[in-house]
Amino acid sequence: MPIPVRRTRFTTWRSLATAAAAAALTATFLTPAAAGTPTSRTSEPIYSYDDAVRESVWVDTGLDGDRDGRPDRVAVDIVRPTEPARRGREIPVIMDASPYYSCCGRGNEGQRKTYDANGNVVQMPLFYDNYFVPRGYAFVAVDLAGTNRSDGCVDVGGRSDIQSAKAVVDWLNGRGRAYTTRTGTTKARAGWTNGRTGMIGKSYDGTIANGVAATGVEGLETIVPIGAISSWYDYYFAKGAPLYNSGPEWLSDYVESPDARAKCGHVQRELVDGAPRTGDRTPLWTERDYVKDVRKIDASVFVIHGQQDLNVRPKHFGQWWDALAKHGVERKIWLSEVGHVDPFDFRRAAWVDTLHRWFDHELLGYDNGIDDEPMADIERHPDRWETSTVWPPRATSATTLRPAEGGEPGVGTLGLRKRSGTETFTDDPALNETDWAAHVDRSTPEKAGFVTAPLGRDLRLSGSSKVTVTATPTTSTAHLSAVLVDLGPDTIRDYATTGEGITTLAERTCWGPSTTGDSSCFRETKAKTADVDYTIFSRGWADLGNHSSATGAPLTPGTPYTITLDLHASDHVVPAGHRLALIIAGTDEDLIDPPSSTPTLTIDLERTSAQVPLVGGSAAFAKATAGADARPESSVLDGVRDPSRAARVPGGGA
Repeated sequence: MPIPVRRTRFTTWRSLATAAAAAALTATFLTPAAAGTPTSRTSEPIYSYDDAVRESVWVDTGLDGDRDGRPDRVAVDIVRPTEPARRGREIPVIMDASPYYSCCGRGNEGQRKTYDANGNVVQMPLFYDNYFVPRGYAFVAVDLAGTNRSDGCVDVGGRSDIQSAKAVVDWLNGRGRAYTTRTGTTKARAGWTNGRTGMIGKSYDGTIANGVAATGVEGLETIVPIGAISSWYDYYFAKGAPLYNSGPEWLSDYVESPDARAKCGHVQRELVDGAPRTGDRTPLWTERDYVKDVRKIDASVFVIHGQQDLNVRPKHFGQWWDALAKHGVERKIWLSEVGHVDPFDFRRAAWVDTLHRWFDHELLGYDNGIDDEPMADIERHPDRWETSTVWPPRATSATTLRPAEGGEPGVGTLGLRKRSGTETFTDDPALNETDWAAHVDRSTPEKAGFVTAPLGRDLRLSGSSKVTVTATPTTSTAHLSAVLVDLGPDTIRDYATTGEGITTLAERTCWGPSTTGDSSCFRETKAKTADVDYTIFSRGWADLGNHSSATGAPLTPGTPYTITLDLHASDHVVPAGHRLALIIAGTDEDLIDPPSSTPTLTIDLERTSAQVPLVGGSAAFAKATAGADARPESSVLDGVRDPSRAARVPGGGA
């Protein structure tokens, strides 16, 4: 098969694609029903799912990660309609590359791949094949190296993981080698596809999509990362503060096949040695930082993330989104109130429709108007969504808010004017952000809270915040936490319980045709809510020992240090009548690990501030707080339950 020439993008929002070029390409690649009607808005289910080709190939990655003397081959299971190839027509590909197809399962029901006696796939997890194959797409599910039926080793976001999927994109575009069996010599060719590929997946799967896009591989036209990691360092650490009590070697061992586990001890050692629990940034983390390579991306990006995701925390989408914007990557975003949850389980019908139109536009070239729709969909309350033409809104600007002393220790105010003074607290590793917020109006020894008076009008924060703290510790180690809190009654998704904001029901809905071995019918869900007195909507952490570099160092007791905490991206409206709070404390129990000592920290308020992305900037804050001087009586506020230890597995079984 000859190597195909580089294809011009279909998308009308790309300057590369003129209307004439798009029309010409559309005539080449659309399904038969749409050929001759290049402005058709929707691909229709005109192909047989029962008669679809179900096959497996093994793609040569060019690596020998398991050191057995043979190039690693990754298993690629394919479901594609029979009719286009018979008619000489090529089709695009939707691809999900995952380590979870055998170890842990995918989706809300933990589905795994199943196979017939000949080794061909019978059940593909999730709905993608059932829904899209009849509409003229191939669905391709890749077992990452070292998992399920693939050779090689899992290196947790490194070269092996990314090459596992990139090699498949290359093969789909005529640049790679594949075989009909794991060890045989009979080559498999992908003459049925035009090579136009869209990658999708939640968590680890979406992370691989981010990493492959950051290689700039030709033929990858779009990615849809759901709750995905953008930098693996930031999955395990927050500026030196450990988020888990283990490193990537635990995850590698968790997802590897038994065969790989027996061969890949050297990779485990590399992960341990390269990811020290000190939280230092090492070359291992640099290799797994996809943000630094955003300039290479030629694919469009549709980001989906839960703003209360305490597994793959929202910093990941925030820094990814900002980098995409800086480099002019075409993009779209959905932000929900849930935790680590797929949109199929919190906004199902709208999700399937939007994803359908997205792939039609990006892979089939349909001029269906999705590129003219608002950039962002934001869940403002459970099942209540609003849109933003661009995100963050153009009127957003970074506004510096200043903490100040109040009438009693640790109960201060928050405003625009710089103030002098200090606040002191002692780290209590047994307490966390919910304890701090519940007692924000009371003087307690473990935190310092700074609160506005009730707002006179709504205040919207949209984007990523930073909190700069100057602190003097009493010990040689200290961790810091900062959270932004909306103080006021509300009904929110209960992200801190099982389901992370959803309840799974017994009823099922179907999304495409089924076969005996692969049902398109999945259990429905509904929002699981909680009535609260406050909502924590952004958080961040740091090891004070990382104040001057990416390498931590012991602190000198009695010496002041200044460090900036990167808070998670969010889009939140603090309504009129509510109050905005900034809380600074030590260990956030169950979200970061404690330091080796129990420090008392004194905060220099004159050198401490929060930079928050306010729609309308400082003028909006001034108007919202003008004339507001009443302070509620001290009381204990009710919120969600304490956050449990976030999972060490980014998406396994969910």
